[in-house]
Amino acid sequence: MLVNKSFFPILKDYAIITLGLLIFAFAWVAFIIPNEIVGGGVSGISALVLYATGIKFEYTYFTINVLLFVVGAAVLGRQFGIKTLYSILVSTLMFHLLPKCIPHSLIEQVQSEKNLLLWVIVGGIIEGVGIGIAFTRGGNTGGTDIIALIVNKFKHINPGRVLLYCDVVIIGSAIFLPDRTIITVVYGYIMIAVSTYVIDVLIVGSKQSMQILIFSEKSSQIAGRISEVTERGVTMVHATGWYTKREKPVVLVIVRKYEITDVYRIVKEIDPKAFVSTSSATGVYGEGFEPIKDGSVLPKRKKKAKTEGNGECHLRA
Repeated sequence: MLVNKSFFPILKDYAIITLGLLIFAFAWVAFIIPNEIVGGGVSGISALVLYATGIKFEYTYFTINVLLFVVGAAVLGRQFGIKTLYSILVSTLMFHLLPKCIPHSLIEQVQSEKNLLLWVIVGGIIEGVGIGIAFTRGGNTGGTDIIALIVNKFKHINPGRVLLYCDVVIIGSAIFLPDRTIITVVYGYIMIAVSTYVIDVLIVGSKQSMQILIFSEKSSQIAGRISEVTERGVTMVHATGWYTKREKPVVLVIVRKYEITDVYRIVKEIDPKAFVSTSSATGVYGEGFEPIKDGSVLPKRKKKAKTEGNGECHLRA
């Protein structure tokens, strides 16, 4: 029985998203919650509720996320997709199961006020790695991301700015909890800053595009194999070697940075003597990469289009 070729890439995406969510949940269960630090997003709200009332973290996390998902689906339509719902369900399950799997000795070691800043930074790094990994495959942790998208639909406000405002308010609310000081809030801001930086590094790295030129006597075989394995478009450029005065097709392909190893492996298998040139490519738009920006703005700002360039780059934190 033949299996659809598209099944394995989808399975790979969900496996990587699951790994990212596992790392994300581990950061909270092992480092953040034991030290009663408040982070951003729905996770931060769940932590506030846990510290104030004792209600389990996963209950609040699941309830708020599902409500936001329903509202988001009603307002934004189908653009959420199954991956958002999958991420919410898996994250909730991780938050429920991990406390039973992590040794108490580790939790006791982390609950050390002497090294609290260290554990806050470590928790932020691990959380950022988990979210970043999930983001690279279209996953997310729901929550305030949905609020940001809803606001962005009706107001021309960058989603990243909305997320920042939400995080500032949520973390700042920790000051109203019993026995909390401004230090608790500061630690929360440090953690979210570290986490955001790590997420940015991972997302930028995964989306970075590379242009590869391959000079080989077996160009056709290499081009066919690259197209089959990576499913990227391949261009044959006809060039003339100045020394040999011979025409020789050159393989030109643009791939994501994480796909480079696949291209190198293919070239090595087919023609180990091939000459390969690799360079970073910026501003790659089209199918399989970034959509072309049309520079559209709100109607009230269109008057400036005659005298000012209106191309904008929308970044999502």
